[in-house]
Amino acid sequence: MISDLQNYTPRPHPKGLTLTGTEVTLRPLSCGDHTADLFWAFGHDVDGKNWAYLPYGPFDSESALGDWIRTQEGLDDPVFFAICRNSDGRAIGVASYLRINPTDGVIEVGHIHFSPLLQRSRAATETMYLMMQWAFNAGYRRYEWKCNARNMPSRRAAQRLGLSYEGIFRQAGIVKGENRDTAWFAAIDAEWAALQTCFERYLAPDNFDTDGRAQQALGAMTAPILHLTDPAFD
Repeated sequence: MISDLQNYTPRPHPKGLTLTGTEVTLRPLSCGDHTADLFWAFGHDVDGKNWAYLPYGPFDSESALGDWIRTQEGLDDPVFFAICRNSDGRAIGVASYLRINPTDGVIEVGHIHFSPLLQRSRAATETMYLMMQWAFNAGYRRYEWKCNARNMPSRRAAQRLGLSYEGIFRQAGIVKGENRDTAWFAAIDAEWAALQTCFERYLAPDNFDTDGRAQQALGAMTAPILHLTDPAFD
């Protein structure tokens, strides 16, 4: 935890980062490099249900997806990554940093869209670990996660990853013609050392059997660290 806030200086901005793990590498999202892979990967979600809580998508053609990526790839906020499998280099999902506030040391993870090829996998957890690790190692004080309050899988995922529930902002927006109440979660720098230990234990090769099933659940490890828990799962 950074206690000397009188001398706190702005943290580095994440634009241009590449984050490398064992299973995946997060690369700056590029229309030219990633559109074809992502259109193929997202196509495994045949009914488009994974786009339900995002303000864009699904995309009915590769060119439409490419047009959307082109609008995002040069932005300073959000900063999008393509999540690429190390086994073959193919992009199978996206995620971003957003609401980036280097002055106060606050950063959010969001616009998370994992294709079915990435969902509920060790690689998906490693993706979230890499993003959280960079933020806290770079000196950010607060790491946020926000989602539509109706998106129960996202709320469950935030708590599993060690982000504490902070409440519901009612009527926070309108998305695809529907009201959005927003659920807030966050982890702070004082919690990072304990959370990192949980991630490292969970992601260790010996925590997975020959079928790729985890022997120790990450949520069980992170639960004691949570400042507040989501009442939806009490």
